[in-house]
Amino acid sequence: MPKSVWGGGRFVVDDAEAQQIATPEDFTEEQLMLADTVRAFVERDIRPRDGEIEKLDYGLTVQFMRKAGEIGLLGADIPEAYGGLGLDKTSSTLLAETLSPASSFALSVGAHTGIGTLPIVFFGTPEQKSRWLPRLATGELIAAYCLTEPGSGSDALGAKTTARLSDDGESYILNGSKLYITNAGFADLFIVYAKVDGTYFSAFVVERDTPGFTFGPEERKMGIKGSSTRPLFFEETRIPADHLLGEVGKGHLIAFNILNIGRFKLAAGCLGGMKEAIRLSSSFANGRVQFGKAISSFPLIAAKLAKMNVLAYVTESMVYRTAGLIDESLGQADLDGPDGGIQAAKAIAEYALECSINKVFASEAMDAVVDEGVQIHGGSGYIQEYKIERLYRDSRINRIFEGTNEINRLLIPSTLLKRALKGELPLIERAQALQRELLHPTPLAARTDSESLLAKPAEILGALKKVFLMVGGLAVQKHGLRLEREQEIVASLADAMIDMYALESALLRTRKREMQGTEAVRLQHVADMTALFAEEAAERAGQRSRAILAALEKGENLRLQLSVLKRLLRFEPADASALRKRISSRVISAESYVGL
Repeated sequence: MPKSVWGGGRFVVDDAEAQQIATPEDFTEEQLMLADTVRAFVERDIRPRDGEIEKLDYGLTVQFMRKAGEIGLLGADIPEAYGGLGLDKTSSTLLAETLSPASSFALSVGAHTGIGTLPIVFFGTPEQKSRWLPRLATGELIAAYCLTEPGSGSDALGAKTTARLSDDGESYILNGSKLYITNAGFADLFIVYAKVDGTYFSAFVVERDTPGFTFGPEERKMGIKGSSTRPLFFEETRIPADHLLGEVGKGHLIAFNILNIGRFKLAAGCLGGMKEAIRLSSSFANGRVQFGKAISSFPLIAAKLAKMNVLAYVTESMVYRTAGLIDESLGQADLDGPDGGIQAAKAIAEYALECSINKVFASEAMDAVVDEGVQIHGGSGYIQEYKIERLYRDSRINRIFEGTNEINRLLIPSTLLKRALKGELPLIERAQALQRELLHPTPLAARTDSESLLAKPAEILGALKKVFLMVGGLAVQKHGLRLEREQEIVASLADAMIDMYALESALLRTRKREMQGTEAVRLQHVADMTALFAEEAAERAGQRSRAILAALEKGENLRLQLSVLKRLLRFEPADASALRKRISSRVISAESYVGL
């Protein structure tokens, strides 16, 4: 991706160029070969024994984890100097997406390679990296991430687990418990957060066989049944002082920035799950005959397949755009320097807002996709013999993992506002300029058909940005810094930002393909998906903004603001039915996701 001066949240106030973003069409031959290797591993090794993994066979999962280590899958994010592949985030994201059809096993790998290993990659000392990373890369050691407690989930800093330095300064002594820890049944290394002296939130590496470190029973879960989830207990658990990760009192830098990467990687996993659901559902719809015809020929079934494909295309566009941004940000940091951990934290935090957006959109898109998949399967979708049933159950956790979607929605606008108040982006200036423009409106130019397939989606995107600045500006004016207490308004503003980032990502990707001379049939397909999502986003913007304005204004002021809103969103509706028919025909013909 060409070097840019882009930054987190910038999409709200500025328009990116198509050449600035990374897309799946930019994958190199090497990246595609890596994905093929993972795909072959899933088909050859995992799928035939998927049922055994789903019965929580620890030994089999560990066996396959080590096989994954042999092909480099566990070392994608580990530097070459420590036995890994040292891949960029775009490549490791592609691997996470490709592994997703492995279901529970994919979760075990993701917890190990992401939130389990990355704290050491980014924040470990050279000695800690040398001690643990080579064995994490091969699967000799398996990692787990331990943040949640019985009394603290989204409120991570409310943790009660404590650590105190021993009198001789040689050890830290941990007391407390952790809850819902993925990989706990077979992990060897645990990233544990505790408060030193009950005050200073810090991170530690705890080895499994440490005296005083014990485990509770496996949780009985709704889905992801082949993954291990157990509580942990620490009772006077003594660990060497050099197992402190980072600095005392700086654990939040590790926890929150690793969660940012976790949120983003979760979106990639959801993308892979969506593609699997589309493959299963389109194939089933072509094979299921009712009233003498394949049900894929029925418009209501076809419309579902179109919806599923559009959500996957938009998610894919967002995920790889964000991967490119994070790669660029990390590429400008000196990760091997003495303050490498701090630089890594800053580089990741730059796109914390976008990571939350990816997480919320992708997890809810996947829920919608698998729900429609079950409906397409009819009664068969409720039967465990059909994988769509498991995808439906497994999907639900994604809206809870890595910070609930409610918490992420609150984070998105608050992070944007904080960046603006620090002078990192001209949000307030753009909102004020828009207010002046709206006070002295010029006649709107007549909207005419353009030769470009993307003219109207681009116009809708511009309107969405103006509506957000108008409504968000009013909300800040009325509530100031107390706006965070108005959670329904904040969540609605987050939804506006999510739609903007999603539409812009799809639009820029499609425009880039147009500039690259993509053949007409393929270009029409991706333009249709972009146009359909734009139409739906404009409709959502109107409904959402009217509700926010009603909470902010009354009487004549409300009527005035509603008239401005109507003016900004004055679009003739497209023939959405025709768009869905064209999109679904391609999915039905391919019996798979159609995006590239």
